[in-house]
Amino acid sequence: MPNTMRKPVAEAPLGGQFTFPATSLMVQRIGYGAMQLAGPGVWGPPKEPDGAIAVLREAVAAGVNHIDTADFYGPHITNQIIRKALHPYPPELVIVTKLGAKRPPDRSWQPAISPQDLTDGVHDNLRHLGLDALDIVNYRTMGAIHGPAEASIAEEVAVLADLRRKGLIRHIGLSNVTAAQVAEAQAITDIVCVQNNYNLALRHDDNLIDDLARQGIPYVPFFPLGGFTPLQSTTLSEVAGRLGATPMQVALAWLLHRSPNILLIPGTSSVAHLRENLAAGQLTLSPQTVAELDGIAAAAAVGH
Repeated sequence: MPNTMRKPVAEAPLGGQFTFPATSLMVQRIGYGAMQLAGPGVWGPPKEPDGAIAVLREAVAAGVNHIDTADFYGPHITNQIIRKALHPYPPELVIVTKLGAKRPPDRSWQPAISPQDLTDGVHDNLRHLGLDALDIVNYRTMGAIHGPAEASIAEEVAVLADLRRKGLIRHIGLSNVTAAQVAEAQAITDIVCVQNNYNLALRHDDNLIDDLARQGIPYVPFFPLGGFTPLQSTTLSEVAGRLGATPMQVALAWLLHRSPNILLIPGTSSVAHLRENLAAGQLTLSPQTVAELDGIAAAAAVGH
């Protein structure tokens, strides 16, 4: 059974630990997302390559052992930086990558979901990360602009299941998917994690999170503070002020309190910002504060 037992958040510097189901992969609940290591628009190299390397090394030194990446970030850039900074990798480090997109020269984001695309993507990740097998690969649907689109993903998941049987992938996850797509994929192969857009204001996955928790499957929210359209909330700012924390720290702490199966992958290209994100695991939120923060979603819904 997965390890969902944890210390109170205030006693667990990185939010406690979680084990991916049916695996030996145990991670700290606060990890690191590598997307921001690439240049502006997630394209090309960063302005300060040494700074990107420093962020990764600082994260691992602080105990982070869950790094989220994709070979289409850059493209290829983030994986190359991860390899340069951390290879040979610590045995406890879990690198999670994703497939399903490509970045043509016009810098757009395009689907890459044919069997050949997915196979090539696995080999690209292996080569640029310097690995013989990938710990976890998430199949990411491109979906609609505001979230996942309901469509069959059976063919794509079957391709990944075959690559797993060949030993190139150890475990399979999903990203930007609906509850029906999770169930469809689980009928084909074991799914060890789901990564979707979710935060204080965007609560559409509440039922899915609870269902995954019952199955011992982690849920990994991306854009925990709104991503490209940052969350604006007076309540969040007021709570942060009372706690002597930043709004991002409070938003991350709320996610840790929301459900024990939530894993975080906040990204940054700054060592100082990284330290702020990791410190969110030491914030304690009272039931009254949690209830106050829970109201942000209702206010956001009214606003729309």
